[in-house]
Amino acid sequence: MANDSKLAIMGKPVFNDLTRRELGLMFGSLMTEHGAGSTEQKKAPERTAPGSLLLFATISVLAFGPSIASTQQPTVSQVQQALQQQSGLGDMVRTRIAQSGLSADQIRSRLVAGGYPATLLDAYMGSNPAPSAPGAQELAAIQALGMPAINTALISPDTGIVRAAGGAPSDVFGVDVFRRTTTQFLPLLSGPVPPDYKVGPGDDLVLILTGEVELTYELSITREGFILIPQVGQVYVANLTLDQLRNVLQTRLSRAYSGLRGGAKATIRFDVSVANVRANQVYVVGEVAQPGAYQISSLGTVFTGLYAAGGVTERAKLRGVDVQRHGKTIATLDLYDYLLRGDTRGDIRLETGDVIFVPIHESRVRVTGAVLRPAVYETKAGETLADMIAASGGFLPDAARERLKVTRILPADARGTQSTARVTIDVPMSKGAVPLFRLEDGDVVQVDALSDAADQYTVAITGMVQQPGTYPWRAGMTLRQLVTLARGPKIGVDLREAEIAKLPADRSKGQLATTVRVALDSTYLFTRDSTGRYVGPPGLSFPARGTAQEVTLDPFDNVLILRQPDFELQRTVTIEGEVMSPGTYALKSKEDRLADLVRRAGGLTTHAYPEGIRFMRSVDNRGRIDINLPLALRDPRSRDNILLQPGDQITIPEYQASVLVTGAVNSPGSVLYRQGAGIDYYLDAAGGFTKLADKGSVSVQQANGKVQTRHRFLWVRSNPKPGPGSQVHVPAKDPNAPRTDMVALFGAIAQILASTVAIIVVATR
Repeated sequence: MANDSKLAIMGKPVFNDLTRRELGLMFGSLMTEHGAGSTEQKKAPERTAPGSLLLFATISVLAFGPSIASTQQPTVSQVQQALQQQSGLGDMVRTRIAQSGLSADQIRSRLVAGGYPATLLDAYMGSNPAPSAPGAQELAAIQALGMPAINTALISPDTGIVRAAGGAPSDVFGVDVFRRTTTQFLPLLSGPVPPDYKVGPGDDLVLILTGEVELTYELSITREGFILIPQVGQVYVANLTLDQLRNVLQTRLSRAYSGLRGGAKATIRFDVSVANVRANQVYVVGEVAQPGAYQISSLGTVFTGLYAAGGVTERAKLRGVDVQRHGKTIATLDLYDYLLRGDTRGDIRLETGDVIFVPIHESRVRVTGAVLRPAVYETKAGETLADMIAASGGFLPDAARERLKVTRILPADARGTQSTARVTIDVPMSKGAVPLFRLEDGDVVQVDALSDAADQYTVAITGMVQQPGTYPWRAGMTLRQLVTLARGPKIGVDLREAEIAKLPADRSKGQLATTVRVALDSTYLFTRDSTGRYVGPPGLSFPARGTAQEVTLDPFDNVLILRQPDFELQRTVTIEGEVMSPGTYALKSKEDRLADLVRRAGGLTTHAYPEGIRFMRSVDNRGRIDINLPLALRDPRSRDNILLQPGDQITIPEYQASVLVTGAVNSPGSVLYRQGAGIDYYLDAAGGFTKLADKGSVSVQQANGKVQTRHRFLWVRSNPKPGPGSQVHVPAKDPNAPRTDMVALFGAIAQILASTVAIIVVATR
């Protein structure tokens, strides 16, 4: 036995403190975590540590001998490395210890009793972070202490690991709900239990006596259903609820502790609670993602088993999940009660040996189109079209409620040929109510949207309204109602009449529309004060209230609301600079001119320089306009006395008796203005040109913004004359620009001339 309890690889002892049984349990733990039957492995394969397969093979060799070993056996370092690669095991060990309800001293004493070092698990009991890679000895010690440890499938419900749904979303209603597990619908293994919970073998109880006696007992229920209380003896407690358990303990404890008798005058009181619940082994078979046996909390229900098995498949019957106990069906669960109404009353608590069987679905229909939740739904006997529409969440707001379409596959004996195997059934609806139409397996219900069902009758309105556009038509709709939908007329509207373009009754001659004029009145002006008076701008007088009759619109009418002729809000222009009263002025009429504006502004000041006027026009981005203001003021009929437009900006500068010279001159600066002097005068006054000056591109910008450039054609030169406040600019040449070799140029010209003369001489001989 001593030799059998020790394991060796390649002649060297390995895991000296581990028995073959302990390694087998640890092997089962890792198989549960990372092997077949584990929902954690198949739902999230990316979580499997890289060393899982190595650890699997290593422990197989250690626990079951060389018969399954390959020719290349793993070394000790490989085994330890594989254990270290199991991410999250440290947190799992800490969780098991925290949920055990045992104190640190109790854990140490039990470790010593089991042959382990007393401080083996100290690193997982403090407040410091747990080591991420517990060794094989720590894993085996967890199970030896009797904790719900890593060696069972309880690893998933106990740690609360979140599993993500795999694969594409299912069209079958309800399937994805059981795939997208978050809390996994699983209870904790410790903590309060419901009042109707029945204790049984494997549960751990805590009995507390207070008063004259201060005692605490940790009691485990044996396989036979008993607990052993010091000084009291064995007490049978299996299948008792907590209330029943308290009554039994009251009777038995009263025999040993007289202080418990006397009712309200008792000098000793007691309480009992469940410290740790047991694990039940149940079987989940049928149309589930991972059929098999699962150990789940004794607080677990049918939903717990379904979630543990990874949910149901698309073939599952969601409306008839059977729960079998001792060979008999004790409950049939309709998952639609939970999915549609949140009703979990049929979710019974499971016991050891229970079988959850999910059969293959029977009748199904598909609901598509304008419903809140299009999907494939399972039907039960007696359910109708109205039930399926309700299951899909009802109609969308834009659903066409006059009729529905049902596409059906005919029975084999009624098909005739494959081409006629499908039929479409029109199901009319009465006032939007879904009829009690009986559905069959494979039916497809189509709910049309308004945009897909038929052409929408509309009317359109354009012109002087706030929101022109196309609006749905309804029977009896009037022009006033359409104007209201368009949020009323704009400022400047002509409400004497409107034009309506109607579809022609006769199109034989190519007519596209027939237009009619209809009368309007002042009641179409919706913006009024509390006294009923229109508060908009004045304009044309409109017919009084009641003059126009209501106009009923036909489908596809196009209404044009007209504009008042020549109606316009105030036009404003701005005049700045050397005038008596600069500012923004509103034009009195469309005939106002520049001279009129200058007079309204009080005329020019004594410092004004009228020749330097700058006239900017924003209409159509016209920009600067060259104006001769003195001529416009002298002769109102001259073309310089321009008609004003909205947004015009006029600036009249102050007289400046200097000319600014800039650019490539030796002494840039201002030169006093000299009447009649040409550009050369100011250039000489500024020191003349520099070496890099471009003498042929000298420009003059007059005070009004006009730019004139000096240029030469043959022997004729144009020299602009600077005026007061103007600017002379001499640009500089680019020193890096390529230069013309004048010697080579003249040489080439001479050669061409010589050749030409020679040709002429030869030709004339």
